[in-house]
Amino acid sequence: MPHSPSRRLLLAGSLGALAPIIFASTPKTINATTSDFSSTAHETQDNVPESLTFSPAAPPKPNEGFNVAAIAKQPWSAPMTRLPGEGRYIAWTVDDGVSPETIRAYAEFAARTGVRLTFFVNMTYVGFTQNVDVLKPLVQTGQLQIANHTFSHPDLKTLKDDQIKHELEKNEAEIQRVFGVSAKPYFRPPYGSYDARVLKVAASVGYTRPVLWEGTLGDEAKTSARVIYMRSLKYVLPQRILLGHLNFTTIIPLLDRLAGLVAERKLITVTLNDYFEGLTEEERKASEPNPKIRRTKRKKNQLPQLQPRDLASAPPEIRNIQDFKKYVHLLTVGTANG
Repeated sequence: MPHSPSRRLLLAGSLGALAPIIFASTPKTINATTSDFSSTAHETQDNVPESLTFSPAAPPKPNEGFNVAAIAKQPWSAPMTRLPGEGRYIAWTVDDGVSPETIRAYAEFAARTGVRLTFFVNMTYVGFTQNVDVLKPLVQTGQLQIANHTFSHPDLKTLKDDQIKHELEKNEAEIQRVFGVSAKPYFRPPYGSYDARVLKVAASVGYTRPVLWEGTLGDEAKTSARVIYMRSLKYVLPQRILLGHLNFTTIIPLLDRLAGLVAERKLITVTLNDYFEGLTEEERKASEPNPKIRRTKRKKNQLPQLQPRDLASAPPEIRNIQDFKKYVHLLTVGTANG
């Protein structure tokens, strides 16, 4: 039943009178480990700094003294959403590659802070080639790990088997060309979309370790710096696989602040290679090139497939492939009858 004008005024007046009581009882700080920051409604909370740019006298170095040998490496099992085991490690992973400026900013950030990162790249984007001068040294030392996110970011569940292979293998070829390393065995299905068939096809071309995430900065699309920062308060926690993106420049002025948060919470950033054991024998076999050589029995007197280069072994009077075939045929028949 609709309210009359007088009742609406009475209701509004009552709420107005109660408003100071309601808001006075609302806490102004948020427990960053448990509160839900996924809504932009939290952007105006008082615990968000006025300036989100972090410019300390010296950049924070949360991984100072890092020793990969000190990590008790963990075995791999199933699609991974977080780091197994106990500890204060965090795997900071960054996807895609739309923005060349953001790619470069992340690389320079890693170089000055020691933060270890894993990039899940789509090599369709030119930013990786454009910034190879700052990326490759980090890749060579192992501080930056390159993993496979497919070439063009399709939903793999919508593709046929050969298309899935093509996406992964084309991306792998470009990764090897640009960085000189293989991304195997780690891959992240775009949109986190996969099923048993996708995993089986990916494993058949050496991608046996699907990686998901537990906590995202929410920067896959354009958003505000405050939203990113609030999400970092929620998800920069021990044993998380954190998801960020290389798509927009909004993250750039926040990077040092996020490193400061990692240091403040006494976390250690690791790549996936740092944290997990090496390939099992089964994975190693899947990761090795395994071209299928089809061998069929040749019938008696059946000629082999001949190519123009085979003319080099023929007598000088044989000048074309047709003459060469006749020549080989005569030899074959002669041998068979002799």
